[in-house]
Amino acid sequence: MACDEILKAVFPLLEGEDLATCMLVCKQWQEIAQDDYFWKCLCTKRWPSVCKRPSPPTVTYHKLFKTFYKRQHNRPLLPPRLSFKDLEFYIDIWSKQSLIFSDVVPGLVLRKGSWIPPPGISDVLRSHLEGPECKMTLPVEPRFNVPFDQTVSVSVLVGRKDSNKVACIINKSAFDYIDRSAYRAHAFDYLDISPAHPFVSGIRAWVSLLFMDHDNDGIIDVFGIEVDFFDTASSEEQVLWLLDILDWK
Repeated sequence: MACDEILKAVFPLLEGEDLATCMLVCKQWQEIAQDDYFWKCLCTKRWPSVCKRPSPPTVTYHKLFKTFYKRQHNRPLLPPRLSFKDLEFYIDIWSKQSLIFSDVVPGLVLRKGSWIPPPGISDVLRSHLEGPECKMTLPVEPRFNVPFDQTVSVSVLVGRKDSNKVACIINKSAFDYIDRSAYRAHAFDYLDISPAHPFVSGIRAWVSLLFMDHDNDGIIDVFGIEVDFFDTASSEEQVLWLLDILDWK
């Protein structure tokens, strides 16, 4: 039996990755393996209904199989349309009804690495702040103390300097959970996403108070603030894309 006939008998028995590898062996094998009949056989195993048509729904069955046989994970993002230099954040914190912190923070200042935490913070908190995820943090100056049993709430708006629009990140949410082992107090709210993205919902924004031990066990000594979207966005590019699809007004 001729070599070509042997290959034509064997190729239909191969899996897609093996058939693709055969195309790299030599020009003869490549020309034979490109026959769309072999790729139709593979498509028939995976999507039988597609092969009921007289012709493939794409240009070739080879293209169909190559495009969809493996689910693509972690596809690279396009460069975000926003940058931190376009943004400024309006952060307000209340203790009961008294305002204890209020500042307009440029986006470049809120980016990770814009400040160095004070000495004496816990190893757990230092390890968290030095982690690879994108964390937007800033120092609290002057620092303030808050009793554990006092209600503290936060609001965060973000403004775009390139379009003079504003979106809401946190709408006066309370710091309901104080993690003393991690030295962080957490508040969250669900983001208002633009109606242009109707299938995107349930994404939370988190604001954390970063604190140190105080002489009084019933008080936290707050030295910093962290804003993050760990549920969905862990890199700077992901954070900027997420901010871009907010409901800007």
